[in-house]
Amino acid sequence: MKILILGGTTEARALAGALAEQGRFAVTLSLAGRTANPLPQPVPVRSGGFGGVEGLAGFLRDEKIDVLVDATHPYAAQISANAANAAARANVPLIALRRAPWAKTEGDHWIEVGSIVGAVKALGSVPRRVFLALGRKEIEPFATAPEHVYLVRSVDPVDPPLAVPHAIYLTARGPFTEADDRALLERHRIDVVVAKNSGGAASYGKIAACRALHLPVILLERPALLEVAAVDTVADVMAWLDHASTSAAVRGV
Repeated sequence: MKILILGGTTEARALAGALAEQGRFAVTLSLAGRTANPLPQPVPVRSGGFGGVEGLAGFLRDEKIDVLVDATHPYAAQISANAANAAARANVPLIALRRAPWAKTEGDHWIEVGSIVGAVKALGSVPRRVFLALGRKEIEPFATAPEHVYLVRSVDPVDPPLAVPHAIYLTARGPFTEADDRALLERHRIDVVVAKNSGGAASYGKIAACRALHLPVILLERPALLEVAAVDTVADVMAWLDHASTSAAVRGV
């Protein structure tokens, strides 16, 4: 069975490794190519875009892909939409690996917003020290609120830097523990964190740290995604693939 994984997440890498260990799948992991030095992967990697829906559908047909797995980030709505439409056009089964969002618990102070622009507005006009826990390509709108001091942590350097008078840049690769993020927030005297509801354990440290420090989190709501077959764990994908491979064998495919 030939499997194409649309990746870039911790779960995609874990799934690729689990499939590689079994030795009965031919797996390719596709990365968008936005990170300069991605982590080593346990399967062959394809880097870069496909050219939209038609390009991806053509790739699925040309490479005779049997199953497409969408294991992209929960906020990669356009890529997920392209995956759903391309799989339908190429008549290739699709399973989405979508990690569950974080649930608000006692002690959390979340201000949920629908967009990055909404997050900028939620900061208000009184100067604050802000930790931007966002992708480096998503922070540009905060230049419209230059009164704040921004802390930006990213895997790759932010280039060009944010057009504000006061910004601090850290390059680091997660996962980060609650202790890591609590120390970071205290060291930089952060007043508020801006983040996505990414779900999963790898980036939950900042949420737990904010709860412990009684800090507010401006949380970007998840985008709406197309309805497709979806599960939320690597084990569930493996079970789905086992069923799909068994069904294909029964049909004589």
